[in-house]
Amino acid sequence: MSPLVLGILIFVCVGALGVAFVPSLAGSGRAGKRIKAMHASTSARSSAGGASRGREDRRRAVQQALNDQLKNNGRRKKRVPLQMRIYQAGMKIDKSAFIRNSFILGGVVFVICFLLGVPLLFSAVFGVAGGYLLPRWYLGQRKKRFQKAFLLELPNAVEAIVRGVKTGLPLNDSLRIVAREVKEPVRSEFAHVIDAQSMGKSTDEAVAMIYDRVPLPEVNFFVVVISVQQQSGGNLSEALTNLARVLRDRKKMQAKVKAMSSEAKASAMIIGSLPFIVAALVSFVTPDYLLPLVSSPIGYVMLGIAAIMMSIGIFIMNRMIQFDY
Repeated sequence: MSPLVLGILIFVCVGALGVAFVPSLAGSGRAGKRIKAMHASTSARSSAGGASRGREDRRRAVQQALNDQLKNNGRRKKRVPLQMRIYQAGMKIDKSAFIRNSFILGGVVFVICFLLGVPLLFSAVFGVAGGYLLPRWYLGQRKKRFQKAFLLELPNAVEAIVRGVKTGLPLNDSLRIVAREVKEPVRSEFAHVIDAQSMGKSTDEAVAMIYDRVPLPEVNFFVVVISVQQQSGGNLSEALTNLARVLRDRKKMQAKVKAMSSEAKASAMIIGSLPFIVAALVSFVTPDYLLPLVSSPIGYVMLGIAAIMMSIGIFIMNRMIQFDY
């Protein structure tokens, strides 16, 4: 074999060994890119898995907070004591004074009926009914006015908390600003929250007391937002901003429903007052025509039946114009 051929064979063998054991620069670059891509894919999957686990943990925390709040609300709605109903109406008297005034009112109704010539038994029935129903009707009307005034000011209070949180104030300081600067009756309710915090209650427990005194869905929304934020964290200012927008939208919906149901309410008022107007006109034209209704036992029975039927009709018409939104 010639030296030239031998040299070529040796060169080829050395080159093959170099290619086999020493990767080229281009091959090394591609291998590095593949290794980096593999590590990046692994890191991305790890990050996605961590984010997914974080979202799942937060979802579970939010769901747990909502379930706890719903359970608490269910326990609150089972039975409301008389003193709490008085507080819900925005009244400052205690339970004993309310019961005493109810007995006095019942006695006054009894005496008036007896002086008007109503038989003793019916006077006693009217007195008991007046002493029990009239104070509770008044309590219900005061409660509606109190809740209406509270809802009117609640969005402003939530927006004040949002402004405080966005400027860097802690939630407790924002609540103190609301308890000091907003209008009544929201100011008094948030002042109770501050007092409860001073007595050692946590923020979510103290805020939940507002729902005890003002049991409204809008207040429940606010309590749930604060409770979820305290338990699982999150952007409180964004959540409260959305809540304020929801509250104002619900207020607009309430005004729209009120406008659309005004015709039905007017019809209900006319139908409800028509028997009294007819009785007054008939008594004015012929005074003796309806006299047996108030001068004989059967007349009292008929008046009682008429009152029951009128009450049922008024109740049905009232339920027909009530809307949930």
